[in-house]
Amino acid sequence: MDVSFITDPSQKEAYSLAIMHSLPQWFSPPEDIDRKAKIHRGYPFFAILDGEKPVAFAAVKIHNPYTADIYNMGVLEPYHHRGLGHQLVQAVLGWCQKEGFTFLTVKTLDESADYPPYNSTRAFYEKEGFLPLEVFTTFWDEENPCLFLARTVK
Repeated sequence: MDVSFITDPSQKEAYSLAIMHSLPQWFSPPEDIDRKAKIHRGYPFFAILDGEKPVAFAAVKIHNPYTADIYNMGVLEPYHHRGLGHQLVQAVLGWCQKEGFTFLTVKTLDESADYPPYNSTRAFYEKEGFLPLEVFTTFWDEENPCLFLARTVK
């Protein structure tokens, strides 16, 4: 399975909805998923399909000429630990390098929230070379402290 750069806004939204609604431990509530899927329509978007079925995606938000952010990324659970997340990050990094970005960032739930599904998420990003920079306790809300991570593109 290979990573594809998706340009069709309706495909971006459909793939996002299919994957995020299948990952309630990481994406909720449903109305937030629907809102984010609409936002993805306008973002650079990468997907991995198993045949015709979307199984992984990454949507990238551009902050400024130097920094892009993995705004949302999801891999269906049956496809975890098969290298798809790594493939997505590598595709995003390649795109960022081609576009001239210096930094790639990501936000995830901080360990102080004590929510086990995100332990593997944080470990994944650290394995991909992201380093924790700061925790923002009110970025989302006090029950969901935001861990801000970054890495260089090169």
